[in-house]
Amino acid sequence: MDFIQQAANDYVAHYSDATPAYLRPMYEQTLLSHPHAHLQSNWNQGGFLSFFSKLMAPQTILEIGTFTGFSTLCLAEGLTATGTLDTIELRAEDANAARVHFNASAKGQQIISHIGDAKNILPTLHKQWDLVFIDADKTGYIEYVNLVLPMLSDKGVIIADNVLFHGQVFEEQITGKNALAIHAFNEYILAHKGIEKIMLTVRDGLTLIRKK
Repeated sequence: MDFIQQAANDYVAHYSDATPAYLRPMYEQTLLSHPHAHLQSNWNQGGFLSFFSKLMAPQTILEIGTFTGFSTLCLAEGLTATGTLDTIELRAEDANAARVHFNASAKGQQIISHIGDAKNILPTLHKQWDLVFIDADKTGYIEYVNLVLPMLSDKGVIIADNVLFHGQVFEEQITGKNALAIHAFNEYILAHKGIEKIMLTVRDGLTLIRKK
């Protein structure tokens, strides 16, 4: 779900072209057929992920929350020729649908799919991450960051999605479970002395994090 008004989203998308054009059919397919299509990154956010990944040229990428694979393939755009992208999805149906898209892409052999609980899978992945994208269950965000930070490379950056949570974090009395979890995450990141962070009003809010 987009928090920024639709006119603004349409305007910035019109003046941007960083999203890989070949992804349009799979992007539209998810919007038209998936019952939880709002979980997909929007078109221009995909462009941001692709653009940022190309700037970083990461050797290793971690994604927590594959969904149907649009954001994964955007992130993969910046992978080095020998790089790998590990993506974790709790729901097997979504992970399998994403795998079909990966196998049809130029970077498919560099993408490693994991199905299950990220909290259990992350400790088994013995890598240093150059780029991490967190877009999964909101109640797990603090734990995900704490698991990933020790595994972050010297140049590593974490991107956390939905940090504005549809504007619910602005409410005087926050009531929703996910909104409360995101607000707690935002407070935790703000108070963390070992990291540098910046929150951006891209779509539903992104926070970029790196170690000091």
